[in-house]
Amino acid sequence: MENKMRFGIKSKIIIGYLIVIVCLFIAFIVLNSQISSLQKERNFIIDHDIEVHDLTNRIEKHLLDMETGQRGYIITGEASYLEPYNSAASSWEKDYNALYQLLNNNPNQQEKLEKIKGSIQDWIEAAGEPTIALKKENNTKELQQFFEKDPGRQYMDDIRSQFTSFRNVEKKSTETRATELDEKNQKIKIGLYGLLLFVTLISLAIAIVLSNSIVNTIKEVTQTIKRITASKGELKGRIKVRSNDEIKDLGIATNALLENIEERNWLQTNIAHAVTMYQGIASVDKLAEKFLFTVSEMTGASFGAFYVREENDKGDLFVKQAAFADRKGDAGRESFLIGEGLIGQAALEKRTLVINDVPDTYQLIASGLGDVKPKSIFIVPVLFEDEVIAVIELASLHELTVLEQELISQVIETFGLTINGVIRRMEIARLLKESQAMTEELQAQSEELQTQSEELQMQSEELRMINEQLEERTKDAEEKSFELEAAKEDLEEKAHQLELNSQYKSEFLANMSHELRTPLNSILILSEMLEENAAKTLSEDEEEYARIIHSSGKDLLALINDILDLSKVESGKLDVLLAEMNMSELPDQIERNFSHVAEQKKVQLKINKAQDVPNIIHTDEKRFQQIVKNLLSNAFKFTESGSVTVSIQRVADHRLTTAMRTVDTDCWLEIAVADTGIGIPKEKHQLIFEAFQQADGATVRKYGGTGLGLSICSEFAKLLGGWISLSSEVGKGSTFTLYLPSLSNGLVDYEKVNFAYEEVAVSIEEAEPEAEITEIDHPVQPVEPSLPDDENVFQDKRVLIVDDDQRNIFALKTALAKQGMTIMTAHNGIECLEMMKNSEPFDLILMDIMMPQMDGYEAMQKIREELKLVDLPIIALTAKAMKNDREKCLEAGASDYISKPLDLNQLFSVMRVWLVN
Repeated sequence: MENKMRFGIKSKIIIGYLIVIVCLFIAFIVLNSQISSLQKERNFIIDHDIEVHDLTNRIEKHLLDMETGQRGYIITGEASYLEPYNSAASSWEKDYNALYQLLNNNPNQQEKLEKIKGSIQDWIEAAGEPTIALKKENNTKELQQFFEKDPGRQYMDDIRSQFTSFRNVEKKSTETRATELDEKNQKIKIGLYGLLLFVTLISLAIAIVLSNSIVNTIKEVTQTIKRITASKGELKGRIKVRSNDEIKDLGIATNALLENIEERNWLQTNIAHAVTMYQGIASVDKLAEKFLFTVSEMTGASFGAFYVREENDKGDLFVKQAAFADRKGDAGRESFLIGEGLIGQAALEKRTLVINDVPDTYQLIASGLGDVKPKSIFIVPVLFEDEVIAVIELASLHELTVLEQELISQVIETFGLTINGVIRRMEIARLLKESQAMTEELQAQSEELQTQSEELQMQSEELRMINEQLEERTKDAEEKSFELEAAKEDLEEKAHQLELNSQYKSEFLANMSHELRTPLNSILILSEMLEENAAKTLSEDEEEYARIIHSSGKDLLALINDILDLSKVESGKLDVLLAEMNMSELPDQIERNFSHVAEQKKVQLKINKAQDVPNIIHTDEKRFQQIVKNLLSNAFKFTESGSVTVSIQRVADHRLTTAMRTVDTDCWLEIAVADTGIGIPKEKHQLIFEAFQQADGATVRKYGGTGLGLSICSEFAKLLGGWISLSSEVGKGSTFTLYLPSLSNGLVDYEKVNFAYEEVAVSIEEAEPEAEITEIDHPVQPVEPSLPDDENVFQDKRVLIVDDDQRNIFALKTALAKQGMTIMTAHNGIECLEMMKNSEPFDLILMDIMMPQMDGYEAMQKIREELKLVDLPIIALTAKAMKNDREKCLEAGASDYISKPLDLNQLFSVMRVWLVN
């Protein structure tokens, strides 16, 4: 009813008049429409019919003009008579088309017009144009013959009869339209009278309905008020008004007054009941339960919690004392701080919170059939002396009405005093119990104090003794701290000393390397030249002496290199340069380097490579080659007969140990070097991997060697993330196996990998290999050293040798002079610069590095910067083969770098490259 459109009395009267006016307006519109229709039909008759008759006459006139002009021209021969003929011939079709268009709603008349048009065209073709053409040709005879027959007259008679018939039809159509117009005019008159009658009846009906609705509604209101008055205070009755006007407003206002009076009575009754129900309650929890039960019963709330303020270390805390419709104690949280959650916020702001848009995550109300989400939450603080002492939260399945909220608010106004009174009474009772308990405790404590005083005297004596002991221990601790500090300083001094010793050792090894390599360079060059015996001046014994000298020099060079490598490994200064290595070339490299050794010792060399070995791995190829070469050298050294077998395969996944799986690698490789030599006792397996150690003294005497090879191999293998294992039996041979990862992601921290060596070795030895091994059968042929080709490259080339050692100068000068080169020498950098300024240009410079007065670095810099000789090839020669020597030489201006002792083939190869370029 509230959504029904409102119609007041005034509105009803106005709407009644408006309906009458609308009816009159509609009648006017209908009448005007009919009159306009009559006017249009009248105008159509006037305009259309007159136009049709006019066009018909004009076409007949054009035809008459054509006939007159034709005859006048034929009779007189004057061309002026053809003007009306030609004018009419060009105009009659326009009038015909206009007439034909006017009759587009009359197909019968259009059909007659088409016949008239055909007759006119026939006359023109049969009588008009032919006779004029004959006249123009002066063909009088044929004209005479034509007019004797005169076919044109018949055409004209037909045309006139057709026009007569056409006009008669049009006249009948006009009369028919006039008759229809009269009939419509009569109908309009009848309709007008009927419309006036209808409007009159509608007006009377509206007046009766409006008057009845007003009078009947007033009667209903009056009777309802009389019934309520006669009920003697019963306010349940209400005025019911069906209309939506001012009388309904009166009824609504009266009903609102009755509802207000009824609500006030209900409110006062429930407040009185609530005030009397918590009298005589002595505990807060009982009071809270009683209050929640009563308020829930009055308001229809289905869920509730009662929080009372308590003081603690964190401040005021509101603790739950009671709950209504509690389900296993889960009705709300147990406590809130002020400002925490809605409870704490209501307490902080001292205002009531009403929430009707309850979220889905709110506490559900449990019933026997399930859980129901509440629709409204009501949180109200309880004040006492303007302080919040409690907060009550209610949840309801329906939105609490304003009256129910007002009931709770008014009950709460005096409820704070009640809560405070109960709390005070509980506090008094608690204090009374505590005082009684404290009295009893004081009596017991007085007896205990006397006993404790005696115990304290004894404890004080013990504490004095303990303090003396602590003082002694403190002094001992201070002395020990001083000793530790001194030990720390001593350790730091020793660490510094060790660092200096390492530095001195590295410098000593570098200088020793230089001092050894310098004379060794001359020995190797001169012995190689003597061994070649190019002039054929030496006997076979002397050639053998030269070969022995050259071989001994190479052994000495290998010993120097081993000592330097071992020193670098021990000091942690050995660089590992990871790069891609082509494993497919490894068998050929082994074949190339050791086939002549196998041939000399008459030992068979076998190389087996598994098909699953990747073509490319990531490792330091130089160190890898050193390991393999050392293992093969040892195998051939200790094998008198039989074979040396190299097996290269990939470690299968099921053979990988836990330690091997911890390494970040693409794959693990297993390179085994097996020989049929003398073998190694089991108790010596670990010993041989130590520096300067071999199986026994007899081995040293018989086979020679320093015992550094395996030690260096083991250290190199660790640097590359792997290790070397040994399997050997005396008299049957040995197998050294290198396990190495492909380090595509960088170096491995060997200490972190923490290989359990024995466990790994055992697990790998016990696993059966599954990889298919392909034996590579290469014919074992001795490899002859390649000699430099195109020796005429060196002919007449001017070469400057800069070295402070006469032995080196003599050896190099002798070797180069044999190639046809012109040799000049200088003993230091200063002499070199002087000679370059004062002599003819040189084709190439061989520059020693370690020289007095001005070393090779400074000399090369001055040649490039001061003398501006940028393109002059300078090959640096140094015996101090330490870390970064090559980079330092190239930065100083060297074109290339060769370490001493020199290999003549290598030297000639490098010189040829730079002289050709």
